[in-house]
Amino acid sequence: MGAAKTNRVEGTASNFLALPKASASFETSRIVVLPVPYEHTVSYGQGARLGPAAIIKASQFVEFYDEEFRRELCFRAGIATLKPLQLGKKTDRKALEFLEKTVAGLLDRGKFVVTLGGEHTISFAPVAAHLRRYPDLSVLQFDAHSDLRDSYQDNKYSHACVMARIAEIMSPNRIVQVGIRAQCAEEAAFIESNKVNTFFAHQIRASSYYTGPGGWKREVLSRLTDHVYVTFDVDGLDPSIMPSTGTPEPNGLYWSETVELLRMVGEHKSIVGCDIVELAPRKDLSFPDLTAAKLAYKLMNCAFPEITE
Repeated sequence: MGAAKTNRVEGTASNFLALPKASASFETSRIVVLPVPYEHTVSYGQGARLGPAAIIKASQFVEFYDEEFRRELCFRAGIATLKPLQLGKKTDRKALEFLEKTVAGLLDRGKFVVTLGGEHTISFAPVAAHLRRYPDLSVLQFDAHSDLRDSYQDNKYSHACVMARIAEIMSPNRIVQVGIRAQCAEEAAFIESNKVNTFFAHQIRASSYYTGPGGWKREVLSRLTDHVYVTFDVDGLDPSIMPSTGTPEPNGLYWSETVELLRMVGEHKSIVGCDIVELAPRKDLSFPDLTAAKLAYKLMNCAFPEITE
């Protein structure tokens, strides 16, 4: 057991990374973690409502020190973990309006908001809140699915429609999708007619498709505006490293290429907010929870490249 974990005896288990209270105060922390255990429209495997708690629990075993950034961001910036958002009986549009108002309030307090879902539907709300603050906002979507259906199972607020709803409030060509490998004909037509920037998994894997320095990652970077919101559906990762999700798809992204892209975005753009969604934890398999927790902390590190040890 490393020294960082040993030091957590004095930490608080309900805090992300089990940080001691001094480093997890809302007033002094630049970063806040907002758990949103919302699950209303899942279409295959269930359990996304348990994702936020599983990520926070697993984060207790993520090291404070990031070897790539050579720092302990949690102590430099502070990370406050909020209580899970209570939506009561609110679903669909009412739930999203409540979440958007919550995120907007946190942005007004100067916080960098990391929203933990829950199903992907919730991502509309923090995107909308950030768009009001950053009119040039682009959305970088890591996902196996396009999520561009106008409606799914008679619900326009299905998790399968979240990017279609986002495309209604911002220009579709400011949406950049990475790792897509499952969609319907309707979504393919939407991408073509609305010039959505979609980087399909089969294209990423074809080394000849994107040429030049940086390859496909550099091309992704070129499609983003100065202010970037990252929405990360964990099924964007390959099932070999992320089996705990409702709709896993083969031929997904791997850790090193994902982190390399996120680092590039953080270095050349401004990551202003993010979410991680669709983790459906399994009792027989704990490592995906740890992967999601480490991804959350890595995203935070990528968003604050200017902080040095």
